[in-house]
Amino acid sequence: MTRLLDQTYADARSRFLTAAATAGAEVTSFPHPLRGREGEELAIDVAVLGSADAADVLLIVSGTHGVEGYAGSALQAWWLDERAGQRPDDLRVVLLHAFNPVGFSWVRRVNEDNVDLNRNFVDWDDVPRNEGYGKVADLLVPTVWNDETQESTTAALMGVAGEVGLEQFQEIVSGGQYDHPTGIFHGGSGPVWSNRWLHEHLGEIVGGAQRLGLIDLHTGLGPWGYGELISHHAKGAPGYERGTAWWGEVRSMHDGESVSASLSGDWLAAVDGLLPEVEVTSAALEFGTVDVFAVLQSLRADAWLHAHGDPTADDAAAIRAQVRAGFIDDDPAWLAALVERFDAVASSAVQVLSESAD
Repeated sequence: MTRLLDQTYADARSRFLTAAATAGAEVTSFPHPLRGREGEELAIDVAVLGSADAADVLLIVSGTHGVEGYAGSALQAWWLDERAGQRPDDLRVVLLHAFNPVGFSWVRRVNEDNVDLNRNFVDWDDVPRNEGYGKVADLLVPTVWNDETQESTTAALMGVAGEVGLEQFQEIVSGGQYDHPTGIFHGGSGPVWSNRWLHEHLGEIVGGAQRLGLIDLHTGLGPWGYGELISHHAKGAPGYERGTAWWGEVRSMHDGESVSASLSGDWLAAVDGLLPEVEVTSAALEFGTVDVFAVLQSLRADAWLHAHGDPTADDAAAIRAQVRAGFIDDDPAWLAALVERFDAVASSAVQVLSESAD
């Protein structure tokens, strides 16, 4: 059967909840205080299969970057439909749906505060500084967004990239910044709602875990349909070495080999501290869509829309479509490629965790 991606958050949530119920999962919903773009209820939904006392737990997360949840949700629903019945009895599997439900609903990468959730988990007493971003902030998100300003600012940005090199340019733009709240890749000024929720509830959803496998589903970087496993650990660190033992090739965001820049405030790096007694093996699974330039343009347009435009106007739909196209491909072949790769990654985690329990 050909699977298609849902077109709205409400439809994706409904499919996930239906799949969870059919699989016999226990679902707990944590409502978000805001409503969605269409007035719908928003929530983080957590579906659990297995005992709270299980020593081995697999956690699969979608929607850290809202719009990327369309693919992540589809993969979670697929797993519930096709693999939940094969789960070993002593393995607890937790599927966290829509970590950033506001961004999911509004087809944005960021949350209700224009904050990139994966830059928000920093030490707020020692916030990282990204002075390079300030030099290009007005180029990235100008106050006027038309053909002329897009052409002139893009040319200027390409000039900066030529001066500093593409790798350094990516670091400046996407590594995380904390001084420009209407800009892109903004990490915020304090813990946002989803961050606070995780601090409060992560312990209870992983239960009695002694070993935790964690897969965070992302889209937007890398070759079309290919899923790169990205570690927040440096090469040689125990978490990195466990990741390579579980999955084979894992790339560190810190060594220049990953499609991701080295990030400040990513949430996977915070999990070790939140669960100090648990052996955590985690990776972001990043699926490619279009070229990096097209992705960046979509984020610039979205940031302008919410800072200087009207996101409720009829013409805002074109920018939402541009953002969706930057992070989602509605071609069934793209989703099929994602399913194949995700199945292999999740199955490897299940096998390793099951063997550790023997």
